Amino acid sequence: MNLSFLSRTSLFQGCSEKDIRRITEQWNLRPLSYKKDAVIYEEGTIITQIGLVLSGSVRIGFYDFRGNQNILDIAYTGDIFAEAYACIPEEPLMIHVTANEPCEILFIRVPELFNSQNRSDTQNRLLRNLMTICAQKNLQLSRRSLHTSPKTIRERLLSYFSFLIREQGSHKIATPFNRQQLADYLNLDRSALSKELGRMKKEGLLDYHKNIFELKIQNEPGEKPAD
Repeated sequence: MNLSFLSRTSLFQGCSEKDIRRITEQWNLRPLSYKKDAVIYEEGTIITQIGLVLSGSVRIGFYDFRGNQNILDIAYTGDIFAEAYACIPEEPLMIHVTANEPCEILFIRVPELFNSQNRSDTQNRLLRNLMTICAQKNLQLSRRSLHTSPKTIRERLLSYFSFLIREQGSHKIATPFNRQQLADYLNLDRSALSKELGRMKKEGLLDYHKNIFELKIQNEPGEKPAD
């Protein structure tokens, strides 16, 4: 296991490689590998382990009563997932976690993390980091609700694209989703989403190729085009 990599993750931030080695050996932590689209956690199950993505990425979502999938988030290399459910005893999962691509996951058992007997400085550091990560993820969920609250497809797209422009500092942006995943994230029908993107492209609002989008700055009547 790459201890140097673990020390750079948000969960182990501030921990030395020596301390990380002690924790992984003491708790007998071993990574598991998953193929693309393999189910990691199913809805309705009760878990006690936080997942840390060592390589690849995982999809986090849920199915509505019609069987439609809604994507809440994607956890990339270095991210953790299912931490809220792992920290609440006997709380069944309302989400499912699936391998977005071939990936390797390190599972960390919460009972060991919260063990109050002879708790080490490393455990206290991990708990503080976990609290920070949970707060950041709450902000991410709030952000998604802002993108899905507009009534029209175009407004939802522009809300999400505007966020990515601010985040990436460019009008040429990359989304982490393919077309179906983008539709799921914005709670839209894929066909309707594709049609709206086509209309926006025809109107000169944007251009795109796969998951790369370039938003066009619209000029006022009589204004010279931007260089």
